[in-house]
Amino acid sequence: MKRVPAKEVYDFWFDEKNKAYWFEQNEEFDREIRRRFYETWEAARQGLLYEWRLTYEGALAEIIVLDQFSRNLNRGTMLSYTQDRMALILSQNLIEQYPEYKNRPKDEINFIYLPWMHSESKEIHQQAEKLYIDLDDKEAIKYMEQHKEIIDRFGRYPYRNEAMGRTSTAEEMDFIRNNRFDFTK
Repeated sequence: MKRVPAKEVYDFWFDEKNKAYWFEQNEEFDREIRRRFYETWEAARQGLLYEWRLTYEGALAEIIVLDQFSRNLNRGTMLSYTQDRMALILSQNLIEQYPEYKNRPKDEINFIYLPWMHSESKEIHQQAEKLYIDLDDKEAIKYMEQHKEIIDRFGRYPYRNEAMGRTSTAEEMDFIRNNRFDFTK
């Protein structure tokens, strides 16, 4: 299995030209991730990138592979979300192991925190709220609050139900049809 170095993932993700695609669906960007990083993603899913965790950049790169690349590679499928718990654990470990992460650019810190936002746990969202408030990034706080509102209301993300093979309640179906959050589309 061909794996790229952690630095290649880090450099690719934080390249200025790629930032426009972070939160947008773009088939060309997704194809580029598949072409360059699919085997690395498979290795990460199997826990084979543990050596990456020996450095801050490597730990962050593994989080990006599991949390972000999973979404780019598997849009609309269960595989978009099945690595979320591992990404959260890696984020928790990075925060503990590399406290200097707080001195990094806000873009990087946001990707450390995103696995918390992607969690379907109310307790994790309460903790995430504190992290994002400390980050002091108004846009990131807004998205965190929107995600938390959904979890507080439903205990899960209804827009994931179909991909996850879950049955939606009538209230969830109404939310899916009429929600106001861009990130759920």
